[in-house]
This record gives sequence, C-alpha cells and structure tokens, in this order.
Amino acid sequence: MSNNLPFTLDSLDFEILSFLQKDGRMSFTVIAEKLKVSIGTVRTRFNKMIEEGTVNIIGRVNPDKVGFRCYAHIAVFVRPATFKEKVAQHIAELPEVSFLAMTSGDYDLEVDVMCRDNNHLVDFVNEISKIEGVNQTKTTIYFKVYKYAQPDLKLLK
Repeated sequence: MSNNLPFTLDSLDFEILSFLQKDGRMSFTVIAEKLKVSIGTVRTRFNKMIEEGTVNIIGRVNPDKVGFRCYAHIAVFVRPATFKEKVAQHIAELPEVSFLAMTSGDYDLEVDVMCRDNNHLVDFVNEISKIEGVNQTKTTIYFKVYKYAQPDLKLLK
C-alpha cells in the first residue's frame, strides 16, 4: 500500500521506464543487464512504481489496425461556465474519448476521439451536443496521424 509520502523517481527509475516504453514485454533480466544492476533491483523498483501508480501495464493497440478509421479533435464550448466540470465528467465516461482537457482560450474543453468511421463520429458529436451545458462544438477530423506516442521521458532531464 502507498504511504502518504511523495514518491520520487530517480535516474534509474526513468531508465527502467524508458526501456519498458520501447518494449513493454522486456524482461527484468534484460533490463538489469543493460543497466548493470541486479534483477532484484529492477523488480523492486518496478513493483514500487506499480504500487505508486506511476506506471500500469496495458496492451496498447494500433488504432488503425484494429478498425478505428476516424480520429478527430472536438472543441467544446460550455455555457454556463459553471457546467464545465459536469460536462467534462460526462464526456470522460464515453469510450471513444482518448484525450480530454479543460483549456484556456476560445473554447472550454478539448476532446480527442477515435471512431470506427465518419458515421460513428457524427453519432458521437450528436451525443455530446445533447449534454446539458454543451453550447457548441467544433470538430476537426485528422486525415492522417503521423505519430501517436507516449511522452519521451528524456525530455524531463
């Protein structure tokens, strides 16, 4: 169980995470050899990061290869402004949503979605337009996705 003290990652933790980002199935033995540490050290560090919620294990699919052919960015305008949190919570529950954030600027919420096709996207936009507080949406379809990745941990150095 996690205690209430903050968990701080060090350079070894980041190196372990970097290897796992490249190949989530890489064995602790291989990681330990590459980092010149014991397998137990890698296992202990990894288990601590799991326990603290720093990392979780998932199977990440290539959306295009499994049938998602329509990606889009939707700007959502919320009125009255006091409904932002409620609208965001509702949108976050929808399975098409891959990214959701409150923004500053012209619109209130930024939503990225993955849909089967354009008809699915139209249905999705119609669905969120019915949420109480959604005043307007602006949809931009991504014709081609060139990169879809996790953040590069080396940027934090």
